[in-house]
Amino acid sequence: MAFDFGAVGDMTWIRDRLRACFGSPAPIPARAPIDQLVRSSISGRTYDHVSWGAYRRLVETYPAWSGLAGATRGDIETTIGDVTFPDVKARQLHATINIIAARQPDFDLTFLGKLDVETALAWLERLPGVGRKVSASTLNFSTLQMPAFVVDSHVLRVMGRFGFVRSTPETETTYEVAMAIMSDWSAGDLVELHILMKHLGQTLCHKHRPCCRDCPINERCHTSPLRSQRHDLH
Repeated sequence: MAFDFGAVGDMTWIRDRLRACFGSPAPIPARAPIDQLVRSSISGRTYDHVSWGAYRRLVETYPAWSGLAGATRGDIETTIGDVTFPDVKARQLHATINIIAARQPDFDLTFLGKLDVETALAWLERLPGVGRKVSASTLNFSTLQMPAFVVDSHVLRVMGRFGFVRSTPETETTYEVAMAIMSDWSAGDLVELHILMKHLGQTLCHKHRPCCRDCPINERCHTSPLRSQRHDLH
């Protein structure tokens, strides 16, 4: 794990600056762990409004997750057809739901809350297609409210550009860096920072042509041309 230790003290500063710019975000409605797992499993590389629509259709079509377990992969793919890679997600979700059905017929995953975070993450990540983003969101965004920072593509970009991770950052490495820095942050604190960083990535810190001049944290960003200009003046 390699990151800029000089940036460790900046995480609270980032949170405070983003909060001052965007306002305190509304809390994410906490769902049962299995609900959050399904929701997160179909959301990757897909706009929020599209993945939310797909999730609502799943819930309407399969009011009980046992019904989803009994569905065909084709039926699932049809239901979530407008998300990115619906065939892959349908196959993985079908396999995941059936594995859980065999282990927890009631689909109650609250037992994860009795485990430490790392053990709970590992349990989830043994499921098909479940990586660190999905496992962390299952623990953090659900009613479990466990401290696990959710690193999506926007958070990954912000933390990479800000210098917390070097080179091309990976989700799991970035997660480990963030959790090492924020080891004493609560689950709620981590949710707030995720929402704020994601909003920054969606509105200003774009993948292509970021709006650095309007960014509230540009003065400490390692890749901002404005930061370089200030250094040149000195």
